[in-house]
Amino acid sequence: LTFSHLAVIVVAMVLSGLLLLSLLEGYFLSAMEDSLVVQARITAQALIPGARVEESPIDASAAAYNTLQQQTFSNLSLQTQNLAAPPGEIQLGELDLSNLADATFQLSSQLDTRIRILDALGLVLVDSKQGSQGEDLSGEPLVAQALAGQYAGPSTSSGEAQEMHIAVPVLVEGKLLGVVHLSQSLRDVTAVMRDLRMRWLLATAIALGLSGVVGLLLSGAISRPLRRLTAAAGAVAEGELDQQVPVRTQDELGQLSRTFNEMTARLRAARQMQIDFVANVSHELRTPLTAIKGLVETLRDGAVDDTEVRDRFLETVEDETDRLIRLVSDLLILSRADSDALNLQRKPVDLGSLAEATTARLASLALEHDITLRVNVRPDVPLALADSDRMEQVLVNLLDNAVKFSQPGGSVTVGVGAGPDRMVQVQVRDEGIGIPAEALPRIGERFYRADRARSRAAGGSGLGLAIARALVEAHEGSLNVESVEGQGTVVAFAVPSARS
Repeated sequence: LTFSHLAVIVVAMVLSGLLLLSLLEGYFLSAMEDSLVVQARITAQALIPGARVEESPIDASAAAYNTLQQQTFSNLSLQTQNLAAPPGEIQLGELDLSNLADATFQLSSQLDTRIRILDALGLVLVDSKQGSQGEDLSGEPLVAQALAGQYAGPSTSSGEAQEMHIAVPVLVEGKLLGVVHLSQSLRDVTAVMRDLRMRWLLATAIALGLSGVVGLLLSGAISRPLRRLTAAAGAVAEGELDQQVPVRTQDELGQLSRTFNEMTARLRAARQMQIDFVANVSHELRTPLTAIKGLVETLRDGAVDDTEVRDRFLETVEDETDRLIRLVSDLLILSRADSDALNLQRKPVDLGSLAEATTARLASLALEHDITLRVNVRPDVPLALADSDRMEQVLVNLLDNAVKFSQPGGSVTVGVGAGPDRMVQVQVRDEGIGIPAEALPRIGERFYRADRARSRAAGGSGLGLAIARALVEAHEGSLNVESVEGQGTVVAFAVPSARS
């Protein structure tokens, strides 16, 4: 992360620096060229009345040109010495620059500009540096172009002393009289550009330093919670499910930390549930097995000779065996539900008719407990898409619980009707003892009994409602329990209808 951050800063600084420096260098060179052109014009107009120079078009909207117009024209003037006046009336065809041969002059602004005036043949008549009078410069490309009547420039010389050169033809009424050749050192521009480059490098170094610090802080802020999560995940893999990581932010890392904490909490709950499940299964199996073993030992000790005692003991052994079979069958159903291996045979089922048949089947159990069973099927109930055998098992478990936990003389009502979202809803309502409010959230957990003494006496294992919930959820439905202690309980489940 830090290196990618620095790479972005480097690319941004290099691109911006190159663009800015090239723009500034072009601006300075353009300003210098404009300055030389203005100096050439002033020189020609000061020396030869009515002369004009052939120059490059200057962008009057440019900032450099505006600055030069304001400063150069108002500050520049030409000082001359030994300038001979032209003799008498000189016709256009006779006009030349020979009277400048002995002249010396300089610009009043003291600009570091070398001015050379050449005649129409390219010979140097005047040199402000007094170094090349009489020299023939007609062979130079700039001078040759100017002698052809065209503006020539700018040209930049290489080497240690870099200079900019221009050559401007001097015309009087369209006739070429000579050339003004100007050159100026680029050391100021070079110095400014060098200073700008150094400042840009310094700014780049500072930006990289700050970016590196910010990148390290940011990467540390990200990597620290990731390292904590990695360490905690490793501990969880070793079986230490009590791991929790601090949540200090609301961003993605904070969400990840909260999710990890929720995961470990669920793993702890699942492990505790597994431990409780094994303990409960062991307890439920041990009770009938202990009873069977005690009865068999009693029979072997001589009770088998007493026909009445033997028959009673054998009947008890049979009951305990049936209890073991039911328990194993219930555990097998839950195991298949957990692994999605119930192999449901779903087809359109009339839950109203199924509820009536199931209550008729449990009529003897209800009569034994002095309970009245009622079925209330609403009109136009749609068919449910369900496995009829599994739905019957759900109804049997719910009705069995409702009858066992109802007071004698009470009633149990089964209601069947259409639910929301194309569901078929079934309610089993009793008028029994109800469920305590503190126990209601745990109703439906495996082997959980709100009243263990009453459940044990009635032969319950605490799996009936858990099996019902598992079967309903396997049908993509839901099961809910509502209860008020002392007033009764309502268990409602809903499964999808067969409507398309």
